[in-house]
Amino acid sequence: MKDYFRTREPNLNIYNRLPVARPGLIFMLAAAALTLLSLALGWRCLASLFFLITLFMVWFFRDPRRPTPPGTFGLSPADGRVIRVEDLADNPYTRQPAKKVSIFMNVFNVHVNRIPLGGQLTSQTYHPGAFFNASLDKASEGNERNALVLATADGPVAVVQIAGLIARRIVSWVAEGQRLERGQRFGLIRFGSRVDLYLPPESEIMVTVGQKVSAGWSPVWRSKL
Repeated sequence: MKDYFRTREPNLNIYNRLPVARPGLIFMLAAAALTLLSLALGWRCLASLFFLITLFMVWFFRDPRRPTPPGTFGLSPADGRVIRVEDLADNPYTRQPAKKVSIFMNVFNVHVNRIPLGGQLTSQTYHPGAFFNASLDKASEGNERNALVLATADGPVAVVQIAGLIARRIVSWVAEGQRLERGQRFGLIRFGSRVDLYLPPESEIMVTVGQKVSAGWSPVWRSKL
């Protein structure tokens, strides 16, 4: 596994006391510093531009607190819009049949990802790749991505963070062997992206294509077992 795509932040595993994601702080501080420098040099137009960029960074990396809803149904791992729901004869991450749900995140969505269902993280694999538009079908297999496989009460569940046309860095702060909780923050993808869910074939899907979902809040599936 490549080390450069991972950010170790153990205190972020479940709770984040800040209203923004910590991996975004460097971008916010850099933009704020450029704003102040421009003001000091009397470059007011440039200072205004950097100020707007600072506001955008704060807004983009926002990390709102959300209560995890009670129940045993699986939650959405990302904010965004459902762009695909399909049956697969072969899940590339568990090598068995699966149901696949794809969620597209644009630059206006919250980009912090959350665990859909509690379980042990049995594997985490980084796959280098291209940067196609994340809404395209070929992004699932062709783009740079980070795949987590969870052993859950419903069976194996794969959560795949996929980089997009603009997104160029996947951030994960969990490690193999960890017990992860439903609704727990586990990473983010910077500047627009996609998350794919691979679920047990007997899962009852609770979302439809075009539906908007929220990470750690919206129900996506429930087990028929």
